[in-house]
Amino acid sequence: MRRYGQAVLMLLVGAAVLRISLFSALYLRYVQSGLRPYLIASGALLVLLGVAAGVRAAREVPYEDDDEDEAEDRHGHGHGHGHTHTTGPRLAWLLALPATALLLFPPPALGSYSADREDAQRAAQGVGTFPPLPSGDPVDLSVAAFTSRAVYDSDRSLKGRTVRLTGFVTHGDDGTWYITRLLVSCCAADATTSKVEVRGADAPATDTWVTVTGIWHPKGRLGSSAAWPPLLDAKAVRRVEEPSDPYEQR
Repeated sequence: MRRYGQAVLMLLVGAAVLRISLFSALYLRYVQSGLRPYLIASGALLVLLGVAAGVRAAREVPYEDDDEDEAEDRHGHGHGHGHTHTTGPRLAWLLALPATALLLFPPPALGSYSADREDAQRAAQGVGTFPPLPSGDPVDLSVAAFTSRAVYDSDRSLKGRTVRLTGFVTHGDDGTWYITRLLVSCCAADATTSKVEVRGADAPATDTWVTVTGIWHPKGRLGSSAAWPPLLDAKAVRRVEEPSDPYEQR
C-alpha cells in the first residue's frame, strides 16, 4: 500500500479541486471567477499524474527486502537486516485529511466573523463626485457602492432615492444590525468589508442573506468616521438564498 501513497494523495487533491471548480461553483467562495480555468487545469493535471503514478507503482516489482520491511512493520520486529525505517511516508498520509475534507465537506463562504475583523474598512477613499444613478426607484446597488456614495459623494446622489441592497446579516454589540458584504481583489484571503446599518426593521439571524429596500439616512460629515457605517431606513426586508458568488468584486 505504501507504493500507492503518492498516487492516492494526488488523486484526492485533484478530485477536490475539480469538485469545487468544474462540477460546482463552490470555488467562488475562495477565488474570483476568472481563476476557474486555472483551477480546472490544475485539478485535471493532478488527477492525470495520480493515475500515472498509480499505474507505475502497480507495474513495479517490489524488492524482497521491501517485503520483509513491510512484514517487520506489521509484526513489530526485525530480522537483523539493519534497515532504518522513517516516519516520512506515514506522516505524508496526513495530507490526505484536508484533501478529503475539501472533497466531502467544502467550508462555507466567509461571513460575519470575517466582517467583524474588518470593521473599519472603507469602500472608497476621499470625498468626490460619482456617476449619476440610474433613473427609477428602487435602484439596485452593491453594498460597497452604497457605502461609497453615502460616505464620500459630495453631490449627495443618494438623497431621496430608494435603493435595494443584498447581503448577509451581522449584529453590533448595542442591538444594531447591518447588511454586509465582503469584497475581494483576488481571493478570500484579501477580503475586506462593506456594511450598512439597517433601521426600522427587526433583525434577522446572523449570517442570514437578505435583500433590504430603503432610503439613505444621512449622518456625519462627508469622509469622516462619524459617517461610517452609513444608515438605511428600511421599507422592506426579504430573506433570500445565498448567491452562488457571495463576494462583491472591486
